[in-house]
Amino acid sequence: MDPTPARGAQTERDNVTLLLIIFVVTMTLSGAAYLVATRKLEERDSAKVRDRLVGHAPATPASGQGAPLFLPDSERHKGLLARLLAALNADRGLQELIEQAGLAWAPGQVLLASLGFGLLAFNVIWYMFSPFREAAFVLAPAAALLPLIYLRWKRKRRIYAFEAQFPDSLQFIARAMRAGHAFSVSLEMLHKEFPDPLGGEFRRAFEEQNLGLPIDVALEKLAKRLPLMDTQFFVAAVVLQKRTGGNLAEILDNLSKLIRERFKLRGEIRTISAQGRMSSMVLTAIPVVVAFMLYFVNRPHMMFFVENEWGRLMAMIALAFVAAGFLIMSQIVKIEV
Repeated sequence: MDPTPARGAQTERDNVTLLLIIFVVTMTLSGAAYLVATRKLEERDSAKVRDRLVGHAPATPASGQGAPLFLPDSERHKGLLARLLAALNADRGLQELIEQAGLAWAPGQVLLASLGFGLLAFNVIWYMFSPFREAAFVLAPAAALLPLIYLRWKRKRRIYAFEAQFPDSLQFIARAMRAGHAFSVSLEMLHKEFPDPLGGEFRRAFEEQNLGLPIDVALEKLAKRLPLMDTQFFVAAVVLQKRTGGNLAEILDNLSKLIRERFKLRGEIRTISAQGRMSSMVLTAIPVVVAFMLYFVNRPHMMFFVENEWGRLMAMIALAFVAAGFLIMSQIVKIEV
């Protein structure tokens, strides 16, 4: 049998796929350039109208509103990606995730990393693992999500570390206030005594308050960067005491005791649910391990899932069901306190 027609058909499919990829990338870049150019023209027209109305004098802030203390990321970075994310209104949520993770990244860098991982995974699977080319359309988007997964992992670890330090910091503030220090001075002492992440977050809140931001606004921003129930209680207690009065030191002592009891209860729950978590990991690993072993024990049988089109489809569906089962079992044993 002459393999030339099959080889020619394969080459034609490769050329069509490459043309489709080039078309998609070209259309994406063209759309991004159009959005940025349109936004730039609108800004220029608005500036011309404003100059004609008020002259060339610098614009003054609105009544009752001062200039922002910190410029947003879209104002600090005027690159193409920053403008594109700002035009799509996607930079704010990504910037909050980066701040909660405690990293000095920009939203544009995260987007570039996602695109790079996605294109790398697609090309590696498409050209180096040709029998599994269909998997490139599934694994490439998964690889593009790796920077976001890393950010969420860092955010989780950082928030957990902050929560572990938080009860001691509340008792420190209470003792400092009983010794006669003001609340703002207690915050200054706090960020000098405690390491990151707690020390860094309270240092930022203290510096914002020291530069003129009201203390309740600075603490609300702290609670936004650290979305925990404990920080919400802390901010509510401080704001309420500022408006109505009361013994803030006693409130902070009671809050620290409550947080420690929650930590103790969470540890007991993790101990009880350890068997369920282990069962989910074992049940997820069994199909993968068995398939790996059968590949060496009975390779002709397993090659059906590599060479046959229906076999590859069945393998991908099986992997999807395994992943779905792992996620469902993880949610079952996940208990929030």
